[in-house]
Amino acid sequence: MTTVAPTKTPDALLIVLTVLLLAVVLTWVVPAGQFQRTQVGSRTVVVPGTYQAMGSSPVAWHGFFTAPLKGFTDHDAAMIIAFVLLVGGAFAVINATGAISAAINWLVHCAGDNPARRRLVIPVLMIAFSIGGNTFGMSEEVLVFVLLTLPLARRLGWDPIVGVAIPFVGAGVGFAGAAFNPFTIGIAQGLSELPIFSGWPFRMALWAVLTLIATIFVMRYAAKLEKDPAQSLLPFGREDAATSPAPAQESLTAGRVGVLALLSLGLVFLIVGVTRWDWYIGEIAGLFLAIGFGAAVLGRVGPNDAARAFSSGARDMVAAALIIGLSRSVLLVMQEGRIVDTVLHSMSQAAGGLPPVWSVQVMLAVQFCLNFFVPSGSGQAALTMPIMAPLADLLHMPRQAAVLAFQLGDGLSNFIIPTSGITMGLLTIAGIPFMTWLRWIAWLMVWLVGAGMVFLALGATVVPW
Repeated sequence: MTTVAPTKTPDALLIVLTVLLLAVVLTWVVPAGQFQRTQVGSRTVVVPGTYQAMGSSPVAWHGFFTAPLKGFTDHDAAMIIAFVLLVGGAFAVINATGAISAAINWLVHCAGDNPARRRLVIPVLMIAFSIGGNTFGMSEEVLVFVLLTLPLARRLGWDPIVGVAIPFVGAGVGFAGAAFNPFTIGIAQGLSELPIFSGWPFRMALWAVLTLIATIFVMRYAAKLEKDPAQSLLPFGREDAATSPAPAQESLTAGRVGVLALLSLGLVFLIVGVTRWDWYIGEIAGLFLAIGFGAAVLGRVGPNDAARAFSSGARDMVAAALIIGLSRSVLLVMQEGRIVDTVLHSMSQAAGGLPPVWSVQVMLAVQFCLNFFVPSGSGQAALTMPIMAPLADLLHMPRQAAVLAFQLGDGLSNFIIPTSGITMGLLTIAGIPFMTWLRWIAWLMVWLVGAGMVFLALGATVVPW
């Protein structure tokens, strides 16, 4: 297996702690100020033109050590942390049934060596992975599925880039264009005081366009390889991770079909619940727990195994939970020092001369760059949305546009940031040098970001959210 030297970049937790320290320092430097706020329906919004300077209120230096506890015990942050842990555990139980792996294996088996069926492998699998990114934020799971798609790609005459792109790009565009991802859209909208998963029809259109672009791009590259293997950016025939044996083949049993049907039904209930019954974090978490319980029964996962899977899934989300809590403490420090509105005022002044169609692109650029330092969708939402949502009010654009800028900036940048453990882990498994990956994905990024900017412009100006 070809190995890639790990990049020595600061851990996301260290970066957020640094930001927290900076926030404490800023309360001693940045002038305090405040906007007037008013209640519009269920939302508290900033009243433009009402900013007034106030007496300084610097946070004591020991506040750096006491703020994290306040961040974790803040009501909104505590709800989000509990939500992330519970839903992460529930999905781990679903994965423990082997239903998703079995469905992928079934599709691979159906393709066989039939040329007509082979051409359907890429779109069918990429759409399936994109649905996963859209609905439950499939991300780390692609590290498992790539062990299936790498040998599949080699068998069908494609290189490891295709083997990685099928699950990684498929799930990634679903994640970036998500309408129902509870870990990004749910958290971002909750922090923005928007109904959970509201605006989903427009986001589903975005998801379809991004998925179509990515699928066509990968299919065209695979077609080039079938005509001329020399077109590959990687040499064929070398010994690399693509020759590694696939994991044990899971069969699509009746129980696993039942798990897939239950998951699909649950996603339908999710859509109905948030659009018709005003479900929020509590109801959504309860739904996923019920799905996890039912999956364990249908998939014949024993009680002890299900409990261990749940604990493992929740444990995998601890890093995200830590970042959410610490990110909230940054906001609380800035609120205590009364500099949040000063930051909002400065940002609105800087972008105030721009029309909303361009201001929202600046938001996209900020979120895109920030993901390099905080490669966690949930953490980035907790860190930025309390600032970006009221900023949208000041710039006279819908808060939904700010959420859209967040999800696109966070999701699309995941493909190219070396600070992402998933990105670097996948490339290491496949033996793909990072610069080679960047060379391959460059034009795809141009198309995806371009499409995202068009949807952002529409979302900030004409979409009646």
